Amino acid sequence: MRNILIIGAGRSSSSLIKYLLDKSYSEDLFVTVADISQENAEKRINRHPNAKAIKFDVFDQKQRTSEIQKANIIVSMLPARFHIEVAKDCVKFEKHMVTASYISKEMKLLDKEVRKKGLVFMNEIGVDPGIDHMSAMEVIDRIRDHNARILLFESFTGGLVAPESDDNLWNYKFTWNPRNVVLAGQGGAAKFIQEGTYKYIPYHKLFRRTEFLNLDGAGRFEAYANRDSLKYRSVYNLGDISTMYRGTIRKVGFSRAWNTFVQLGMTDDTYTIENSENMSYRDFTNLFLAYSPSDSVELKLRSYLKIDQDDIMWDKLVELDIFNPNKKVALKNATPAQILQKILAESWTLKEDDKDMIVMHHKFGYEIEGEKRQIESSMIVKGENQTYTAMAKTVGLPVAIATLKILNKEITTPGVQIPIHKEVYKPILKELEEYHIVFTEKKVPYLGYNPENVIG
Repeated sequence: MRNILIIGAGRSSSSLIKYLLDKSYSEDLFVTVADISQENAEKRINRHPNAKAIKFDVFDQKQRTSEIQKANIIVSMLPARFHIEVAKDCVKFEKHMVTASYISKEMKLLDKEVRKKGLVFMNEIGVDPGIDHMSAMEVIDRIRDHNARILLFESFTGGLVAPESDDNLWNYKFTWNPRNVVLAGQGGAAKFIQEGTYKYIPYHKLFRRTEFLNLDGAGRFEAYANRDSLKYRSVYNLGDISTMYRGTIRKVGFSRAWNTFVQLGMTDDTYTIENSENMSYRDFTNLFLAYSPSDSVELKLRSYLKIDQDDIMWDKLVELDIFNPNKKVALKNATPAQILQKILAESWTLKEDDKDMIVMHHKFGYEIEGEKRQIESSMIVKGENQTYTAMAKTVGLPVAIATLKILNKEITTPGVQIPIHKEVYKPILKELEEYHIVFTEKKVPYLGYNPENVIG
């Protein structure tokens, strides 16, 4: 049997593992699921005869090299910073590798040797990055095939709570790593280009510069800019494009409310707070406000942020219990961002019967024979339950399909790469349709960059 080693059995791995186990009989596969928690790995394979679960430490070199040598292909679902340990061994022992993460500089440096050995190192093959690349390139290549000039590309993705499970004022719950949500937008200005003009939004302004989106069958959303949209001009071979923008989708009103945390300083992860374990939520909130011998924490916050008591923004903050004097932070030497994450998790964690939702939306503006046209393409995927979430489905299935196609020599172009070539995206997008991961397209009048959709 052909052995697939999957390293990491976190929440995004459920659909990946199920796909490969479902195919294990017809494709002669044996799946080894390796995780720091053997219990997690056991849960994922559910006693399947063509799988085994092992306790695995990626920094145990002897164990890592032993398991990699036994496998035909390696799938790393580890945090991105740990992939390189696996990747170097995959080069050494000449094994193909698949990850859902962005290509790191260290990974890119392996490209020459990976090509020389005829290996496929497929990265960015989850949802975002992943399905966004593939669905965008499918339309971009189709437009190019008609000798049209692409003028505009905008792309938006959001991991959201499904409408039937939306029961808080923020219209949001954590559907992926909460830490990444709390730290979103940090690490440099958001960069993009609109109508030939470069735009840069610093972090402290990011959540007040949003764009409205109306999606058929899903309602109205807003989006804030991702960190660096400009690099995708070269990735998608759109060097002369006049508008390039990538953003994150949220329900309308989220960004304005989230901005209160940014302005207060609660999302800062660069320093720790003394005696944080003994603080109440109210104490934590008061840290960021001016001293007053008479004014309450609530009054100081409303005054500082200029929030009226009858504003929905105020109700959103109260809902999170950040003024509670009896709840303890209970985190030692914690950063503000870590404490905020703990507070939010109490309100924003998906309940047992909750469902999540992935929304993706692209806009393509182009000119053909002197006429400007526009295509909009949208995908909406809902989760089934807490195991097979929309996030797990849209991350795990592309990873699984790519893994099998590399193993079956249907994807053969060597190198450290992302799924932007027809050899990769055409068969994967086609198979994803079988799992109801489908894009619907419509042609609309060419709008270009529409300032009426922008807030702030």
